[in-house]
Amino acid sequence: MNPVHLGSDFEDFLKEEGLFEEVQALAIKKVIAYKLLALLRQRRLPKDTLAKRMKTSRASLDRLLDPDNPSVTLSTLSKAATALGCTLHIELTPVSPST
Repeated sequence: MNPVHLGSDFEDFLKEEGLFEEVQALAIKKVIAYKLLALLRQRRLPKDTLAKRMKTSRASLDRLLDPDNPSVTLSTLSKAATALGCTLHIELTPVSPST
C-alpha cells in the first residue's frame, strides 16, 4: 500500500487517482437499475411491455437496466419513469468541504 494514502479515506484516494466521478456515476447507475428492476417486478410488468410504453427497443431498455453500463440519458430515464407511473426527480446537492 502506498504510504501517502495511509489515514486518508477512500473518497480522497479515488479523487487523487482521478477515479471519483467514474466510480460515483457507476454507483448511481447501479442504484437506478436496481430501482427500475424492483418497480418492474412490483408491477409484474414484462420488459417488452415497458419497452413498448417507452417507445424504445428492448435492447435500449436492457442497456438502461444494465447496472454496469453507466451511460443513460435524462430523456430515457424520464420515459422509463413515466412508463412505470412514476415521477423522475434529480437533485444537485452541495458537497461539504473536506475537513
